[in-house]
Amino acid sequence: MESLIVLFLGIALLLFLIIKVKMNTFIALIFTSVVVGLGLGMNFVEIPLSIEKGIGSSLGELAIVFGFGAILGRLVSDAGGAYRIAHTLINVFGRKYVQLAVMIASFILGIALFFEVGMVILIPIVFAIALEVGVPLLYLGIPMAAALSVTHGFLPPHPAPTAITAALGANPGHVLMYGFLIAVPAALIAGPVFTKVAQKYAPDAFKIKKELSAFGEVKSFTLADTPSFGLALLTSLFPVILMGLTTLYTVVMHDGVAPSKATGLDRIGAGSLAASHVNDAGFWMFKEYFDLSVKQTLQIWTVLETLISVVGLIMVLLLSLVV
Repeated sequence: MESLIVLFLGIALLLFLIIKVKMNTFIALIFTSVVVGLGLGMNFVEIPLSIEKGIGSSLGELAIVFGFGAILGRLVSDAGGAYRIAHTLINVFGRKYVQLAVMIASFILGIALFFEVGMVILIPIVFAIALEVGVPLLYLGIPMAAALSVTHGFLPPHPAPTAITAALGANPGHVLMYGFLIAVPAALIAGPVFTKVAQKYAPDAFKIKKELSAFGEVKSFTLADTPSFGLALLTSLFPVILMGLTTLYTVVMHDGVAPSKATGLDRIGAGSLAASHVNDAGFWMFKEYFDLSVKQTLQIWTVLETLISVVGLIMVLLLSLVV
């Protein structure tokens, strides 16, 4: 019981440092970790070692994933692949279904890009599309963020799903397969469907803006200078193709791995997304890039992430009935 009290006090301290004191998030996390460690009765000398071990053990197994993921992300973004995918899908779906086009483009790119990288790459493109179509940035931004978030939370090769896959000894292909079944409905509900609801209870966040201060320098492309849609799509989906081949080999040669571990991972992934707030870098990125207040970000981002979590958990429960 005392440990839980210390934990909740630690969370309260973290929120206070970030919201009121405006302390850097990473420094606030480290400081809070030290305070919580002391509150739990740890020897002060052991606390830095515990923090180092915790961070090191998590990053050690993911170094290769981070490295190749960063390289792939740069290939897709700097060559104009993201621009080509987004505009091709928008031309196919038309203005009426522009939300769906943005969500699908973000989902495809979200498989290859880290969440933060995807936000940086896609927001300028989505902003330009919003101005052209004449809709608020959030009208397209919510489906974009939902798609990026579900890929980040449910699908390898993203860091968290990859790390938990290794920890549970699950088959990456099974995790990917069940992750898709969970991620798609979660993105649809937390994206286009939630946008309609959010417009009613937070209308001030949906004002049409002609410029955003957070952009900075944006690399521009002409469509003729970007790679073909097929090549851009193949590059973005390359990790998925490799994991699919690995799964096929495992099933044929080794009779596969129990799928229950994969659904267990998705259960963890869904729970990790709930109630995202000021301790999450995604919260602050969403706030700054969409030019929102903290209150508006809590109304939009936190609810969006919680919706993904709830829908994800429901889908896991449904899948557990048949696998």
